[in-house]
Amino acid sequence: MNARLAFALALFVPMTVLAQSPAQAPAASYPSARDYDALQGVHDLKMAFDVTDGNPKVLAAKLSNIDTTRKQLIDAGVTPHIVVTFRGDASYYTQSDVSKLKPEDRAEHAKVADAIRALRKQPGVESMEQCSLPLPSRKIDKADLMPEVKLVPNGWIALVAYQQKGYAYIAP
Repeated sequence: MNARLAFALALFVPMTVLAQSPAQAPAASYPSARDYDALQGVHDLKMAFDVTDGNPKVLAAKLSNIDTTRKQLIDAGVTPHIVVTFRGDASYYTQSDVSKLKPEDRAEHAKVADAIRALRKQPGVESMEQCSLPLPSRKIDKADLMPEVKLVPNGWIALVAYQQKGYAYIAP
């Protein structure tokens, strides 16, 4: 066998095998929760996240982690029931008036708002709620709240009520 034929076969045979292999989904970018002992026998999981961070990069990372948790549960066959509440300085990021933010945080506002919008649309995310108590002291107008976020009279009452309904309280 000449060198050219050997080279062509070396390229062709593996490509033929690959072409006949079933397509594989790309690997998830997060660890699987399928084998967690804690999830054995669990079919539904209720979580109420209490988000208060005013640092937009940290807030975006927390929203990303909430979404990863949601995906891991779904991948493990567990139905997530997620509520995300916003209180404190996180309130600056549930509204549209960037003039309320520190100048150095304004560029990150759109990223956080996009993360909130995207997370709210996901299966398993039942509600996103903004506590009304921090709004006056931060001069935030409730008319500026994102439509994806529901205004509630008191975030603490909401969180306790969710706990009474079986939701686990999580302060990321």
